[in-house]
Amino acid sequence: MTITISSVNKLSLSYSRSVPTLQQDSESASGADSDSAFEPGELAHSLRSSVARLARKLRQQDRNDFGPTFTSALASINRHEQLTHGELANLEQLAPPTITAIVSKMEALGLISRETDERDRRVTLIRMTAAGKDQLESDRTRRTEWLDGQLQALTDDELRRLTAAAAVLTKLTEASDPTDPSIPSAVMR
Repeated sequence: MTITISSVNKLSLSYSRSVPTLQQDSESASGADSDSAFEPGELAHSLRSSVARLARKLRQQDRNDFGPTFTSALASINRHEQLTHGELANLEQLAPPTITAIVSKMEALGLISRETDERDRRVTLIRMTAAGKDQLESDRTRRTEWLDGQLQALTDDELRRLTAAAAVLTKLTEASDPTDPSIPSAVMR
């Protein structure tokens, strides 16, 4: 079943098998009215839905029961080499008790280690272990292999468009909330 919603900007948002897609009508695609080709609100809806589905499909490739919050925290620890509980909570935008529970589980599984900071004995540093790196790499490899298989089914034109879109998506993910005081203004540029 396909449901199409048309806008005044000659953009159709179609839902087919619960997968939203954006399409321009032939008049817009040919260049007429190109300044208003895509309504940002409609594009945002379609992008949000598609990105969420892709992220869910990628997470389904994991062979563990860690969940996205756990996996994201593990990736943050790996990326930053060492973090305090507070730094990790801030990065993951989670409450300190939640981070404490996640870190305790990671430590029990041997994925991270906690060490006292030599300069300030009140501070505990969280570091990735070799087992944690192996777990993260294993998950990433399975996800990448699955995605590579999906990309194999695309046409050359679709791959070219997706390559161009990947740069734009990266820009979107690096954009930050200008009202967030914890983010330096230099990052916003």
